[in-house]
Amino acid sequence: MKKVCVTGATGLLGTNVILKLLQNGYSVIALVRKKSSWLGEENENLKLVEADLLCDISGHLTDIDCIVHVAAETRQNLRYDEYRKVNYEAVVNLFTHAELMSVKKFLFVSTANTLGFGNTAFRGNEKAPPIYPFTHSLYAQSKQAAEDYLLKNSKNTEVIIVNPTLMIGAYDSKPSSGKIIFWAWKKKLVFYPKGGKNFVHVEDAANGIVNAVEYGRTGEKYLLANENLTYREFFKKVNRITSQNPVMIAIPNTLLSLLGLIGDGLRTLKIKTNLSTPNMKALQICNYYSNQKSADELGIQYQSIDRAIEDAVRYFIENPVNNKKTSS
Repeated sequence: MKKVCVTGATGLLGTNVILKLLQNGYSVIALVRKKSSWLGEENENLKLVEADLLCDISGHLTDIDCIVHVAAETRQNLRYDEYRKVNYEAVVNLFTHAELMSVKKFLFVSTANTLGFGNTAFRGNEKAPPIYPFTHSLYAQSKQAAEDYLLKNSKNTEVIIVNPTLMIGAYDSKPSSGKIIFWAWKKKLVFYPKGGKNFVHVEDAANGIVNAVEYGRTGEKYLLANENLTYREFFKKVNRITSQNPVMIAIPNTLLSLLGLIGDGLRTLKIKTNLSTPNMKALQICNYYSNQKSADELGIQYQSIDRAIEDAVRYFIENPVNNKKTSS
């Protein structure tokens, strides 16, 4: 039985990855901050270990075949040094110990925003270099730095990078990317930006990671992506699935740009805010991607985003405590 170590085990993607690994017969060691945060059931092939990714974790990597590094800082209101600590320094520490302990593979979960996006005529792929506004995203910069380090410093350990787009689905307990559903759910008025994104069912992203553990090629990147939708199209899906008919109102790009400038000013005053010029610009563009490589090489059969929304909404309904937190 192959033994895999997973970080970020209590988040949306980490939980789904562990469930898929267990279903596929792997033995899993999950590094967590608190064991009580695990959302899944107990399993004889799952061991939860409380650990700090910035400390010496080599003792947990004995006989590990692969590390799947999911843990990341994704909040949009931080300084670069805060992103760097989690998204770069922890990666360097974990990978250093992986090399020392002769771990065969290191699979790094990055972001699609380190790759150049496309539009309705041309979709971004794994070979496209990052472009504005994501070149100015502090989060994306920290992920790019980690990618570069891993690709330049791998010696005995194979490096595989996956770049998921916006993931939707069950076990989004915080919630994280599923917050976008609440922009439209149970609202009489829905204000939407004029841009668009690529969306993927988190189960498909998890399947892609499990398949990459087995079939991914060292030194390669794989976009885990599916449907390219405008925000309006996505929210209309949410409305239909939740049986709503709110008034849809487009947010002018000039207003988003103004909010970005206000956010820039607040940040210079050391005030934390999600607003910034790059973040607001990202809402105005259609950053679309292709999943051709991951479908061909990893054999992923992508599900519809309708199914992803249905699964996410069902999870939120069945977990009213989390639902209440989000709505407050």
